[in-house]
Amino acid sequence: MSYITCENLVLGYENQMVVENVNFKVNQGDYLCIMGENGAGKSTLMKTLLHLTKTLSGNLVYGDGLMDYEIGYLPQQTIVQRDFPASVWEIVLSGNISRLGFRPFYSKAEKKKAEEMLKKMGIWNLRNSGYRYLSGGQQQRVLLARALCATQKLILMDEPVSGLDPKVTAEFYQLIRNLNQDGVTIIMVSHDIHGALEDATHVLHIGKHEQQFYGTREEYMNSKAYKSLEIIDEIDADKEDAKL
Repeated sequence: MSYITCENLVLGYENQMVVENVNFKVNQGDYLCIMGENGAGKSTLMKTLLHLTKTLSGNLVYGDGLMDYEIGYLPQQTIVQRDFPASVWEIVLSGNISRLGFRPFYSKAEKKKAEEMLKKMGIWNLRNSGYRYLSGGQQQRVLLARALCATQKLILMDEPVSGLDPKVTAEFYQLIRNLNQDGVTIIMVSHDIHGALEDATHVLHIGKHEQQFYGTREEYMNSKAYKSLEIIDEIDADKEDAKL
């Protein structure tokens, strides 16, 4: 059975529909990239998968032994979140919080887990640093280490390379690639249609009914949905060039 199965989902807020007819599956080891125009419902879908927003209708089923607390989350950061007054160690360690129950302290195993994830992300040397003083790329590594403390099964990422320079973006994609190769299932929302798709096994494109798509990366590259998004990307690039 799949980790996640979505059938005919209708998503929105307070009975106001944002997107309908969303169908896809996520199996263990998949790397699913969620694409679509601004306002298409990508973030709404992400919140729904995290149980922060309820579906308006349709079926959302978790299987293959996946529990709610085994879903890690790497959010898109706001300015306020980037200025969070805590140390790197405190933030990463908090990824274990779902396991605490009524315990007031972290166990040796949970502290060991945090240490392992910091080292895996190459930021062990930053463990005593203030999160707010780190670069954007370093902050993303901290949040990814935190998510990995929560789970090694499935991680949801919302625009993980937004605002990062090309070099740091390439390094971060390599981290994600390595995690997926190690067996971590990835679901990523992204506007980066070229970088994000490079390693994706599957793509979900949501938006207008005629552009809805779910399938392999190869199938997506030949779809109307991809071509429509590529045109928008080219227009946006032209606008940026005109500003220079």
